Amino acid sequence: MSIFNRQTVAAFLLGSTLVVGVGAFAVERHMGMGGQHAAIDSSAHMDHMLKHLYVEVDATDAQKAKIEPLLKAAMAGIKPLHEQVHQLHAQLIQQMSAASIDRSALETTRASGLALADQASRRIVQLLADVGDTLTPAQRQKLAEHLGKMHERRGHHG
Repeated sequence: MSIFNRQTVAAFLLGSTLVVGVGAFAVERHMGMGGQHAAIDSSAHMDHMLKHLYVEVDATDAQKAKIEPLLKAAMAGIKPLHEQVHQLHAQLIQQMSAASIDRSALETTRASGLALADQASRRIVQLLADVGDTLTPAQRQKLAEHLGKMHERRGHHG
């Protein structure tokens, strides 16, 4: 069975998408045409997202003071992972355009992508738990509902 089958591609893309998707928090907003990235000011985007979050859950000033540094620390930890995904993507393209397919190299690249996705996923879950500890149960419910609506608007239906 080929290492480069649909499940492998799907797993690699899922992992890559997860890390790239983290950019929605602050690293990067839109993918531009021709593979160009439309980078935005991370601080301004994060501030905008935080303000939206605070309104959504009716956060107190004390909660705001706890949440902002949590998010900034998480983004500082995730940004290097995002950059590494771009490197892996370029590496995968290079491997696929080679004169012959090196299955071992492809597997190494795939595993590296999944490891990055795992690191990002762990950091996001840690952030969610830390923010969750700061919010009341009612606020967490509001946040969960909001995230569910966002998920649906982006076309992710089960």
